[in-house]
Formats: sequence, C-alpha cells, structure tokens
Amino acid sequence: MSIFSNLKYIKFFTAIFLLLAFFCLKMPVYAQSPIPGINISVDTATTPQQVSTTLQIVFLLTILTLAPAILIMTTSFTRFVIVLSFLRQAIGTPQAPSNQIVIGIALFLSLFVMMPVWEEVNDMALGPYLDETITQQEFMDRAAQPIKKFMGNFTREKDLAMFVRIAKLERPKNLEDIPIWVMIPAFVISELKAAFQIGFLLYVPFLVIDMVVASILMAMGMMMMPPVMISLPFKLMLFVLVDGWHLILGSMIKSFVAL
Repeated sequence: MSIFSNLKYIKFFTAIFLLLAFFCLKMPVYAQSPIPGINISVDTATTPQQVSTTLQIVFLLTILTLAPAILIMTTSFTRFVIVLSFLRQAIGTPQAPSNQIVIGIALFLSLFVMMPVWEEVNDMALGPYLDETITQQEFMDRAAQPIKKFMGNFTREKDLAMFVRIAKLERPKNLEDIPIWVMIPAFVISELKAAFQIGFLLYVPFLVIDMVVASILMAMGMMMMPPVMISLPFKLMLFVLVDGWHLILGSMIKSFVAL
C-alpha cells in the first residue's frame, strides 16, 4: 500500500515540476507581448474649467460613498428589510432566511417598487442632462421632484410638520416648497412606524401558537420542555399553508404600488 502511495506522490510532484518548467520556458514569450500601463497624475488646475471638473469628480465620489444610505433612506427598502427581520423572529428562525437573502429580497422588491419613479427621473432629468439640454442645477432639481413625490405619499403630516418646525421653515404650500433634506428624515420615521406596525401584526398569530403550546405542555406536566421547540413546526406549517410569503410581500408591494 505504501508503494502505491509513494508512486502517487511522485507523479503529483512530477506534474507540478513539469508545469513550472513549462511556464518558465514560456515566460520570455509572454514578456514580449505588450502590457497595458496605468498612469495617475495630479496636476495643478490652471483654468476654471479644470477646477470645475475636479469639483465634479469629488462630488461624484462623495455621492458614490453615500449611495447605500441614499438607497436605504429614500426608497421602500427600510420597510421591507425591517418587516422581513420581524418575520424571522416571529416564526422562531432567526438565521433562516439568512441576512444575505433578506437584504437581497428587500433590494429587489425595492427595485420593483421604485422602477416607475426612476424611469420618471430618467425621462425628466437624466436623459436631458446627458443630451446637454439642461444644466447640472436643473438636473438636480428635476431629479428630486419624483423622489420627493414618492416620499410625500408615504410620509405622515405629523412627522413632516415636526421637521419643518425644527428647521424653522415657513409653512409650505405644497411638496415643491419642502427641501429634500427635510423630506428624507420625515419619510424615514414614517416608514419605521409602518414597519413596526406590520411587525406587531405578524407577531400575533405566532404568539398565539406559542401560548397554546406552552399551555398544553404545562397541563401535561412537561414544564422542562421548551415550548419553542414544539411550536416551531406548527408555525412553519401554518405559514406554508396560508402561503405567507405571497400574502406578506404581496400586501407590502400593493401598499406602495396602489398609490
């Protein structure tokens, strides 16, 4: 047996040696082919156009850094991810589905909900800006309007009035008079309240199952048996029988798309 194992090792190392010898022999041939180079230089700006371009690049990099926060705070992502997290806790499976799956589901559902808004932004602002028919300031103003309209449909007046009062702004007549930096925190607070309300409603049926199972175990004298261990299969069976994913996700999507 040892002789065969030694032969295997000899063949293995021989193959590695031949591969290394092959690459060493071919290295001069590979070295003759041109290799692209990358040059990065920082020069002094001498014209106002160069200064403007530099500032635009810095602004773009800043926006890319804040892109995850913008995606979370100005879309329906907050409600989806919080409700799905509550659903995991209510069922009793905090690790299934995993965080990656929960974030992925919330991301693509948000993409589905926000697609009409982004198409409007593309038609009103991005397309004309790329065609150089509007200025950068007009692009920012036009792009903010559909997003503000979406957030305004799901923002409570109480939350919006609080931030307007804290910012010491005049009473706005319509959504166009409200700055987007005031609309975003009011929208986030409203979404948090809606998500927690949905989470409370999700907990109720599963809590009833836990209480029933705990009462049955107490009546049978099985006080040392964890009720969660017994109730988990029943909660999973109930969730599957009522088609819970279809009901919950469909209801949340309809709450956004209906408006």
